[in-house]
Amino acid sequence: MALSGCSFDLGSLLPEKEKPSEAPKAVAAESAVSAANVSEAQSHAARGQALAKSGQTAEALDAFNRAVALDPYNAQALYGRALIYQSGNEHEFAIADFSAASGLNPQNADPLLGRAVSYLAVDKPKEAAADLDEASAIDPNNAQVWITRGVAYERLGDKTKAAASYAKAVALRPRDDAARSGLARVGG
Repeated sequence: MALSGCSFDLGSLLPEKEKPSEAPKAVAAESAVSAANVSEAQSHAARGQALAKSGQTAEALDAFNRAVALDPYNAQALYGRALIYQSGNEHEFAIADFSAASGLNPQNADPLLGRAVSYLAVDKPKEAAADLDEASAIDPNNAQVWITRGVAYERLGDKTKAAASYAKAVALRPRDDAARSGLARVGG
């Protein structure tokens, strides 16, 4: 079993004259992410996704936490963990993980969409709109991005941008009730 998150300076236990002047090289090397850690993290992230899909969120969160502990650059684990935080209304944690996932994978609109949903939940429509503008540029055929963008601009009072967003969503998914009712609500 791999242990993580537990470290202390052994030199602090030595008398002052016996303390090393600099950290040993082996300790510095351990702080780098190894190929084995990356592989194990990917395995935990995949397990987390499977558990989340089956509704076992506590176990999924544990798997995602293990993956992030092994490899803090695992965008899949960060995104999965963010979705669990979001579903539990822990939006500040979700925003942090969506931000990290987006930074690691800037060409993926999903973390931006997720962060925007959490921003809307904590009444930050301006931040949500900025994320959704970026997400719509990355993935212009994602109807959910356009619907959520419509909601954000509607909350900001910009009916023109809200109507344009809902109209784009209706063009992509003509039978989507949320898109159609949003468009009707803003007079589009």
